Amino acid sequence: MSPNHTHNEPLSVALLLGSARRIGWTRKLASAMRELAPPTLMFQDIEIANLPLYHEELESPTPPAQWVRFRDEVAAMDALLFVTPEYNRSIPAALKNAIDIGSSPDDRSVWRGKPAAIASFSPGMMGGFGANHHLRQSLVFLDVPVLQQPEIYLGRIDRLFDADDKLHDGLVRELVASFLSTFATWISRTRVPVARTA
Repeated sequence: MSPNHTHNEPLSVALLLGSARRIGWTRKLASAMRELAPPTLMFQDIEIANLPLYHEELESPTPPAQWVRFRDEVAAMDALLFVTPEYNRSIPAALKNAIDIGSSPDDRSVWRGKPAAIASFSPGMMGGFGANHHLRQSLVFLDVPVLQQPEIYLGRIDRLFDADDKLHDGLVRELVASFLSTFATWISRTRVPVARTA
């Protein structure tokens, strides 16, 4: 744990949602995770849906304002939590675009060194396994330490919420709570302190 961090100080976590849908399973799961998280985790929604498609020519002379905003928001966070569906055995295009934007320019990647965790899901039985591991592959390259256990692959996502959009399965709730508690400890052990501005 950093000597500058106290047990009472909340850890700021960038919440990055793979789906751009305003209403859907991704946001329902993210809401459940907020409910089940320990009080030491403070989530910040980081919007990715409005980011222009990455290509190097847009970097010069001035990158798009949406890119600058996104990079600044992520850079200010202690850690990263990705909540994503699986599209065609991989991650959604909006999330891949955000990964590419945050990794550039090469010498100023906002991802480097930030502890992360991934929760994936799908309506099928595999729970977004392909998306989860495709994202891990990119994060390993970007020098992002990723929580290994417990893993979150939620299959049959359409059966896990009640009519009020609450996560009702007791075993799944326990898994998510354990995942987030372990993540909080993981952040404290691995994070590089972020310089705070007055």
